[in-house]
Amino acid sequence: MLNTAAPPTRRLHRAWLVAGVAFVALIGAAAFRAAPSVLILPLQEEFGWSTADISLAVTVNLVLFGLTAPFAAALIQRLGLRWVTAAALLLVAAGAAATVGMSARWQLVLCWGVLVGLGTGSMALVFAASVADRWFVARRGLVVGILTAGSATGQLIFLPPVAALADSHGWRVASLAIAGCALAVVPLVVLFLRDRPEDVGWTRYGTEEPSPERPTGGAARSAFRGLALGVRSGTFWLLVGGFAICGASSNGLVGTHLVPAAHDHGLPTTAAASLLAVIGVFDIVGTIASGWLTDRYDPRLLLLAYYGLRGASLLVLPALLPSLGHGVGPTMLVFIVFYGLDWVATVPPTVALCRQAFGQQAPVVFGWVFASHQLGAALMASGAGWIRDTFGTYTAAWYVAGALCLLAATLSVGVGRGKGAATLKGQGLSPPASAAAAVIS
Repeated sequence: MLNTAAPPTRRLHRAWLVAGVAFVALIGAAAFRAAPSVLILPLQEEFGWSTADISLAVTVNLVLFGLTAPFAAALIQRLGLRWVTAAALLLVAAGAAATVGMSARWQLVLCWGVLVGLGTGSMALVFAASVADRWFVARRGLVVGILTAGSATGQLIFLPPVAALADSHGWRVASLAIAGCALAVVPLVVLFLRDRPEDVGWTRYGTEEPSPERPTGGAARSAFRGLALGVRSGTFWLLVGGFAICGASSNGLVGTHLVPAAHDHGLPTTAAASLLAVIGVFDIVGTIASGWLTDRYDPRLLLLAYYGLRGASLLVLPALLPSLGHGVGPTMLVFIVFYGLDWVATVPPTVALCRQAFGQQAPVVFGWVFASHQLGAALMASGAGWIRDTFGTYTAAWYVAGALCLLAATLSVGVGRGKGAATLKGQGLSPPASAAAAVIS
């Protein structure tokens, strides 16, 4: 028999344990995604590969990371959270460990690009949305914020130790250490992560109603059904455009190229990696706060603020980087802290808008929106590498990204509710009863 919603005097709801395990799993999966930005220079020194050559592997990783997401969301709906997550972590570990034997650029693309791209793509932000959707009704925005912080922060807090290992013991030891981190999380996932509250005698947090039935049909069919639902909605395309720019300006540019850009201006690689780690620390605060705000305020206005402020910060960055030759000054630290607060704060309001427009299909539709995030990141990762090799500086890349963020802010204002609701009715689904209920649920 299912437990009813637990009163305040009862033990902690099982949903929070699941969220905690998911948080650790996302950090483990993110570990290897931290590697490229601090291993670019060691790989260049050993193999003589150009920035553009290495950026190609990062680009493949980002493309597969995004394109895998909607299929992973559908697969989670069919097979459950536990086994999909465990398989993804094993794939990440395999890709990380396999890099130690590589000697050619195509092997870098295979390991960093294909294996790790598929593994981390299966544990992308759609995983966070799926956990929140399956285990929570109340506090969904907050949970998405916490899990998103785990995913993004995991990439950044690993940078200093990865850079230190690469400097002291070589990049191969750093890769093996990351593979070990991913493997260490697998037992936790198998033991404690459960697919649905009903599997362990609970209901979702915040309701006594049972979870929706699992969808029928194959994962691929479910993924393309979600795409077909999305493309007929103006909301979908506005979110896709904004999220593509989000990926380009975060993972694609800052996440991949800030360390080598800082090194260009005289800052040691380890110190530059520490800057991204600081971004990661403040990302926790910013993303969780964004989740809390998403439960209470119009997510479109939040996106307007996030993209606008990010664009302004990137436009001033070229003026700050030359000062790194004399160390990290107060102005640069202010940029790092501010950018950290805004790193992936866009995710909770974007997930909320997807749920508002697409109901039970929201995790899969968000998978496609997230795919655009990674495609944007992939284009910027390669584009910024080309700009650096061609002009000898990243300056143009910072300005382009800043201008694009201002465009994303404009797109966010245009996200409407009516079109999404109309699309849902045409599919026989019911949108949330009100705007407030949409954001909270």
